Amino acid sequence: MASDHPRSPSLPDTQSIAMPRPKQLRPIIVIGAGGIVRAAHLPAYAKGGYSVIGIMDEVPERAESLAAERGIPRAFRTLDEAIRFAPPDTVFDVAVPASQLVHILPHFRDGSAILMQKPMGDNLAQAETIRDLCRSKHLTASVNFSLRYSPNNLAVRALAAAGLLGEIHDIEVQTSTYTPWQLWTFLAVAPRLEILYHSIHYFDLIRSWLGNPRAVSAKTVKSPQTPNLAPTKTVAILDYGDSTRVFVATNHSHNFGTAHQHSFVQWEGLNGAARMTMGLNLDYQSAKPDSAEYAPRGYSDPAWIPVPISGNNFPDGFIGTMGELQAYVEGSVSTLPTHFDDAYQTMALIEALYQSSENGAAWVSLKG
Repeated sequence: MASDHPRSPSLPDTQSIAMPRPKQLRPIIVIGAGGIVRAAHLPAYAKGGYSVIGIMDEVPERAESLAAERGIPRAFRTLDEAIRFAPPDTVFDVAVPASQLVHILPHFRDGSAILMQKPMGDNLAQAETIRDLCRSKHLTASVNFSLRYSPNNLAVRALAAAGLLGEIHDIEVQTSTYTPWQLWTFLAVAPRLEILYHSIHYFDLIRSWLGNPRAVSAKTVKSPQTPNLAPTKTVAILDYGDSTRVFVATNHSHNFGTAHQHSFVQWEGLNGAARMTMGLNLDYQSAKPDSAEYAPRGYSDPAWIPVPISGNNFPDGFIGTMGELQAYVEGSVSTLPTHFDDAYQTMALIEALYQSSENGAAWVSLKG
């Protein structure tokens, strides 16, 4: 018989989950000195104890200013200068607009270790070119899908590993907030925006839990508040069969105060449910904390239990992506979840979503 007052189940230790980390830290050279580097990459590497030995930007003064501000020993004026300086064990953190990747990757030495900022190109054709470049140059390369390593997602992973969720049959993502797109000047002329530069994290996260969907149906539209930008509002359904619902809905123009703004991912399983809230989406200026909750199944009035976490996606998730890549390069782990081949599958999903939207939300299968 169901109880109205369940005891809190024994939860795994979700505050002590260790980020992936190599045995020997490798030096990092950052390519790009934009807002994401300032807000997430450099704070993550400082918190994780990684050594950033240089930085380069297409605007040299921007790299020089950030290097002076953050105590980075060298600022390079060109990419080739940075590559010539780099010790053999350097990991390059390439944080540039997606369209630049196809032009930058050919410069690196064969066999280099590279962490690329998402997305992996502007479209699937560019992603295929990037994939082929990585293969031909034998690059050990991954894409910075940091949400996989966000402490609240790792906490939900721990709940699932402990059997507290059971078989997942429902994943729902909702973001309704006001996003200050003007912080990223290159997005003003981007032909694709919301799905490619924001919700790609959600679709990649879903893939990390459930694999590739059979097909997708989506519609992404412009907002009258930002008519000069590409679409910033999206609804998508992912087909994982007759017993699983996967739904993503985003609205980045909800500028009516914070009372009804929200940004979460929610899982429902046979044994319980979990929800994680993404605080940064709710306030890009002061970054509200992330959170996680859990509810057991089998009670008429289940209580949602706060799940302790340590850290936030910004910057901790970025510690995870760099740590996993460095551990893989040295051989202390055998898999690289955000490897460019896997990231290409996420790009195939993104392309299918755009094709569906262009065809009136018709169902589109993923390209293999």
